[in-house]
Amino acid sequence: MLLFTFAAFLCAFAAAIANSYARSALEADTLTTRDPSSLRADLGHSIYQGYHNATSKLDVFKGIRFAEPPLGRLRWQPPKPPSTNRNKTVDAQEYSLICPQNNVGMGPATRPTNDTGTSEDCLFLNVWAPRSHGGAKLPVMVWIHGGAYGFGNGRYDFSDLINTNNNSFVGVSIQYRLGAFGFLSSDEVHRKGVPNAGLLDQHLALEWVQQYIHLFNGDKNRVTLAGESAGAGSVMLHAMAYGGTRAGRELFRNVFGASPYLPPQYGYKDWIPSQSYYAFASAAGCDARDPYLHEGALPIFECLQGKDSRTLINASMTVSAAGLYGALAFAPATDGTFVQQRPSVQLAEGKVNGVNGLFGNNANEGFLLVPQTIKTEKALVEWLKITFPLFSDADIKAVLDTYPSTDAPDNPEAPLFATNGISGPTAVNQSSLGTGQQQRATLIYGEATFGHGYKYQFSVPPSIHSADLPAYFPTVPSMTAHPFPSDFSTAFQTLIGNFVVNSNPLISSLVANGVSTGNMSRSVVSDWPVFDGERGSLQVDLNTTCTGYVAGDLKKREFPYCAGEDNQFSVVDADTWEGGRGRRCEFWRDMGRLVPE
Repeated sequence: MLLFTFAAFLCAFAAAIANSYARSALEADTLTTRDPSSLRADLGHSIYQGYHNATSKLDVFKGIRFAEPPLGRLRWQPPKPPSTNRNKTVDAQEYSLICPQNNVGMGPATRPTNDTGTSEDCLFLNVWAPRSHGGAKLPVMVWIHGGAYGFGNGRYDFSDLINTNNNSFVGVSIQYRLGAFGFLSSDEVHRKGVPNAGLLDQHLALEWVQQYIHLFNGDKNRVTLAGESAGAGSVMLHAMAYGGTRAGRELFRNVFGASPYLPPQYGYKDWIPSQSYYAFASAAGCDARDPYLHEGALPIFECLQGKDSRTLINASMTVSAAGLYGALAFAPATDGTFVQQRPSVQLAEGKVNGVNGLFGNNANEGFLLVPQTIKTEKALVEWLKITFPLFSDADIKAVLDTYPSTDAPDNPEAPLFATNGISGPTAVNQSSLGTGQQQRATLIYGEATFGHGYKYQFSVPPSIHSADLPAYFPTVPSMTAHPFPSDFSTAFQTLIGNFVVNSNPLISSLVANGVSTGNMSRSVVSDWPVFDGERGSLQVDLNTTCTGYVAGDLKKREFPYCAGEDNQFSVVDADTWEGGRGRRCEFWRDMGRLVPE
């Protein structure tokens, strides 16, 4: 699982610089110009009109097309750069439509799908650009949104994050094909199109940055590729792209991943992705069982390319909703070209693109993706067998031994509280959201599916998956929409900004302690340790003091949260953290042969 890939991943970044590849088809051309007075960007093929935000002091361009509409015969094909259209200046002051959204196995689908505001023609990006600092080009942060490879969009406003960092870098957010549109896979898709079309959309957006970002005061040689959840999982796959030998430093230098999500990664024609393909075709009205029985019938692939968007959106939703709780019907696959190996194999070999990496996890990642019905060890075992179908009874016992429970069947009256990671109850059995067997399942899934142990942990309760987003993108909707203390957000945003600008997350003691406190005494975080899995396993824990909990109703998905005040940052040993995460990491390393990741 992803858990055991981080040490190798970081060592590879420290030890190897990937080979560069042949210059992209998206070479910078001499026709591109920028007119600061009118905020028009001439990209050669099109001219875009942005606007200046007087409050943030940023030039903003929204809805810039980076690819042709992937419709009809362009479905499940590599994205194509935009064709020339200079008939008029394109208004870039509003966001584009978002890509069709897809259920991810969290409950029944509603048909027909509400596709208002969505379109297959969704391959657009947005730019937030400070005015030039004395003519110097600025570093660039490219953001890939999360959403389990099935939902989400690029409407992440960089203004607050950039302003906190003294307008020292350019922000870019992108969109990519989702669900079946972006991650359909089978032998037929491989022969007639491409698996991982969504990843190739992201790749083309990175090539766009290389060609055009200088028009927005950006430095193409100082790009940080960043994302959260599936966006962070995508970041890791780009770090592995083409076997870790083609992209080198030419597309990005740094990678930042918050809670990387890499679900089971099958080969493009393995049984599971193939079954999803045929189920999708059947749901779309392309007879997957016998397409040639009647005269004039189209092959499945061509039939799908000819269907209308709503039919395909409904089919994608229907197949996804029919899956197991938390499972994905459409996800990245090993395609042999862009994604050549499973992460657990390639990252262990140190074959990566880029130079520097910053990764983190949230303390309670697994909660949202684990059914909340696991009250006994028997129920836990049944869930484990479904979640890890290749595990034998002996393997299941090994999981239970690695995550030992100190509780009998759940006590619904047991108090809920966050563990401190060092002493007392551990996250194996206790959190602010669950206890006993339910929490045991949450931690197993979290440590087996999301990235742990590198650089930092976000621990502000409830610290569920994505709860950290509002701390650095405060305008983005979140499952936990409560505000964070300004000192905490400032510190979190600054460490991210410093990584983008300086390639390390070091922050001053004043910022780490809390700007409002005026406390400049030495903070351990200002000497942020490097985690490489060999020289040390130290990580930073990001938390706040907790003056009390604001109650919530978990049955209504209302999460209790900590009414924190002062920053509480510390350096901890990831190996001994939460009752021995290092030992559990080794367990998943050994079990990797039975998990396709």
